[in-house]
Amino acid sequence: RGTGELEGVRYEAISYEGYGPSGVAVIVETLSDNRNRTSSEIKHLFGRNGGAIAEPGAVSWQFERKGVLEVQGPLDEDQLLEWIMEAGAENYEANGSNYTVTTEPHALASVRSALENQRLKVLSAELTLVAQNTIPVSDEAEVKKVLRLLDALDDHDDVQNVYANFDISDKLLAAYEG
Repeated sequence: RGTGELEGVRYEAISYEGYGPSGVAVIVETLSDNRNRTSSEIKHLFGRNGGAIAEPGAVSWQFERKGVLEVQGPLDEDQLLEWIMEAGAENYEANGSNYTVTTEPHALASVRSALENQRLKVLSAELTLVAQNTIPVSDEAEVKKVLRLLDALDDHDDVQNVYANFDISDKLLAAYEG
């Protein structure tokens, strides 16, 4: 069934919007052969983990679809900025020794091609949803609740992507993972 080879089975892309602990906005993208089952299970996961499903459109306005590329560093940042601007990218951000480059969705392929033509190693390139603003979560108990909800959603078989607008410090994130 998981390979999509069963006859008569139709998969449907369904998005769910909701709020998690601390008012964190969450968008869940699923691919399901049974809309009713998936809907019930996603609602249950939200409820059991301190969140609630919202009406369509209640959360999505807080996110923007973007192209995101991860480029291997280290690099001369002035040179990188020049290359990505010429290629049509919006911006970049240092991410450890690598760089995260953001683009409009339609420019993702051309920016990737331009960076590869400069002999840069593009580690990943994808279309994703980026939060326009973030909710700071600094209480350790709330951090655990938010991350537990996101883990539960991500572990569901039908879930393809989970997006959220939280901002958790690296220190608290490391404490949760440890």
